[in-house]
Amino acid sequence: NHTTIFTISESPRDPQVIWVGTDDGNLQVTRDGGGAWSNVASRVPDLPPGTWVSHVEASRFDAATVYATFDGHALGDMATYAYRSRDYGATWERLGPEGLEGWAHVLTEDLENRDLLFLGTEMGLFISIDGGGAWARYETEFPKVAVRDLAIHPREQDLLIATHGRGIWILDDITPLRSLTAAALGAELVILPTRPAVMTVGSGVQAFPGNDEFVGRNPPEAASIVYYQSRRHVFGDMRVEILDADGGVLTTLAAGKLRGMNRVDWPMRLPMPKMPAATTLVPVFQGPMVEEGEHRFRIVKGPKTYEGTVTLVPDPRADYSAEDRRLQQRTALELYRMLERLTYVVDAATDLRDQTRRAADSTRGGTARRLGQLADSLEAFRGSLVATSEGGQLSGDEKLREHLGSLFGSVNGFAGKPTASELARLEILRGRLDGAFSRFGGLTGDQQLGPLNRSLQQAGHAPLELLSEEQWRSRAVGGAGGGLER
Repeated sequence: NHTTIFTISESPRDPQVIWVGTDDGNLQVTRDGGGAWSNVASRVPDLPPGTWVSHVEASRFDAATVYATFDGHALGDMATYAYRSRDYGATWERLGPEGLEGWAHVLTEDLENRDLLFLGTEMGLFISIDGGGAWARYETEFPKVAVRDLAIHPREQDLLIATHGRGIWILDDITPLRSLTAAALGAELVILPTRPAVMTVGSGVQAFPGNDEFVGRNPPEAASIVYYQSRRHVFGDMRVEILDADGGVLTTLAAGKLRGMNRVDWPMRLPMPKMPAATTLVPVFQGPMVEEGEHRFRIVKGPKTYEGTVTLVPDPRADYSAEDRRLQQRTALELYRMLERLTYVVDAATDLRDQTRRAADSTRGGTARRLGQLADSLEAFRGSLVATSEGGQLSGDEKLREHLGSLFGSVNGFAGKPTASELARLEILRGRLDGAFSRFGGLTGDQQLGPLNRSLQQAGHAPLELLSEEQWRSRAVGGAGGGLER
């Protein structure tokens, strides 16, 4: 009879211990580097003789422990055979078969948590967090497909999954699974640790591949917030809030509400900048990156809150210095806030213009004329800050909004140090924005609005009210992104 060695594993703890499995049911072990061998297959309980050894793997934690899977489907046996021995194969314990489906192909042990096991069968991927006592099928976007091999990337902490017919799958960052203990499973909600998130510097490539290229999705350019819930959240609000250094809310994310593990991706950026409405589109579609380092967040679950942290690290592929990265982040953030200030002043001017026009339509005489003049002045002020030409992009109409948006996009789109011309341009635009606020103050001060409001009140009309920045923020006035006027 012809015997084929199908699987072999050397102990990471003792190179003299080697395991070999064959396609005719032999499971051999040597403890002296191959001088003497013992066949321990007959000691494996509930295993039909001659069942193919599909995988053997020596433990990373001690030399006496080994895992083995067996495959009997060629003989019509579809059972899942997964075992562990803690005494060099003298005795064995079966892992499962409750909760498992399909004949077994591979079983691997986590690099850091010996109780975290991954099992690939003909019918998918199964995970145990208690050393094989109980198993759960991994189902998130993963089909019931044969899993032929498994590997854990020691640097990225990703689980690499080799399937039959569905390519290579990557389960990103199994760090949370390592902390999913029995105590965590009983908690209402527990935040799980994650690996540091890389602030990826984006790149592009131009290629002309043929029709035989195989591609997959890139991982999200985001920091993951992972937590476990013992039951589905049904009643009340639930959200994730990213906090700034002072404890204020930087941004709010929708929270996963399902029972079990939930993963929320934070893009590590502020929301898209607010942009005043205009007739041209400025391609500004993402906010600036936040600073590197540790960031706090909290999960609001009805009346309860749970706090945690995520760590952001720079892209190791980029060679920009820490000083250059900080300057880029500060510059992008300043332009972001300048765009927000500009949006407020334009929206406040537009709101007051509309109030003034309505008031002019309901009054007569000198009051109506002065109201009309103020409305025209406010519209002219708006037109000095944003593009208003009907030709849109083709008109070439560029005002402070367009210049600020273009500079922000340029600085925000490059992870390195801003150029000298960009920094000089920032100084000029800062002065123009300050000048716009001064002009707006002159248009809306007491000398302008006071007499008009007294006349309106004497005539029984509501006074004009200047929109404050606090009111504007609470009403979320103004668009985001390009701020295209329609």
